[in-house]
Amino acid sequence: MKAVHLQKFGKPEKAFALVDLDKPKCPQEGILVKVEGFGLNFADIMARTGLYPDCPPLPAVLGYDVVGVVEEVGQGVKHLEVGQRVTALTRFGGYAEYAVCDPRAVAVIGDMPIGKAMALTTQYSTAWHCFYNSVRINHGDKVLIHAAMGGVGSALVQMALHVGAEIYATAGSDEKIQALQRLGVHHVINYRKEDFFEVIKKEGVRLDVVFDSIGGSSVKKGCKLLGAGGSMVLYGAAQFNGANLFKKISTFLQFGFYHPINFMSKSQSMIGVNMLRLADYKAEKIQACLQGVVKGIQEGWLDPTVGGIYPIVELAKAHNDLANRKTIGKVTVTW
Repeated sequence: MKAVHLQKFGKPEKAFALVDLDKPKCPQEGILVKVEGFGLNFADIMARTGLYPDCPPLPAVLGYDVVGVVEEVGQGVKHLEVGQRVTALTRFGGYAEYAVCDPRAVAVIGDMPIGKAMALTTQYSTAWHCFYNSVRINHGDKVLIHAAMGGVGSALVQMALHVGAEIYATAGSDEKIQALQRLGVHHVINYRKEDFFEVIKKEGVRLDVVFDSIGGSSVKKGCKLLGAGGSMVLYGAAQFNGANLFKKISTFLQFGFYHPINFMSKSQSMIGVNMLRLADYKAEKIQACLQGVVKGIQEGWLDPTVGGIYPIVELAKAHNDLANRKTIGKVTVTW
């Protein structure tokens, strides 16, 4: 089968190589999927640049989510059948024509368009876990969503709108700002033109929840905006992307240092989310998130945003576009 090796860290034009590998065998408790396409995530960017601690030794096949057709079903799997079209979470190995998947992290999608289906497993499931499992948000609560037109961010926006929260959202282009306004977001901030901290502080607002995928100084600023009982939910560190060693150290220090007493005295919390770790040890949680997302789509209040569909020969371009925040929604690469 064809697969893409991450052969060295660096720019995508030189980091990746198309190779021939043996088709993987289907484990007894797993399924084998013939892959139509795979998704890109910021974890891929971090892995490519040598910043992702879970990345396997090089050469490695990246990829955390795929869409395709079930080719084989292990003897221990009873709820899936050969021929079903699915979206599935992979523990790496997604950048290939065939991928082994955990059947507990799979959703049957029928004829759903690949761009929308690709968003379900990682982006929308991450958003679901952040929004419904990590915190409790009620009507009228004030939430801040960073990178609000990214894959996870756009899902969080839809979930916040669904429960009637008051939303503050950041994005980095006029196009993304306009898209958020069309969705009905109450307060939109172009972070390239304004400091979100100063904008919200000036309004005298205290936030109930901050969803942060940026890291660095945005975390420290976000914590200062939290009110009593507020929560900071961290699910990424995009600010590390493309940074040199000194910039990475600076970004790390900008996160700030926090003592548990400070959180306890204000009844606040800081929550980290790593869906790969959940997939390793709590795969049933991924399944529950997927079920919630699929139901939301069927009911019409969730609608995944397609951020671009690239052929395999444009993998480097897809990586660059995602890393440079040129995309809106989920990015897909097809074979």
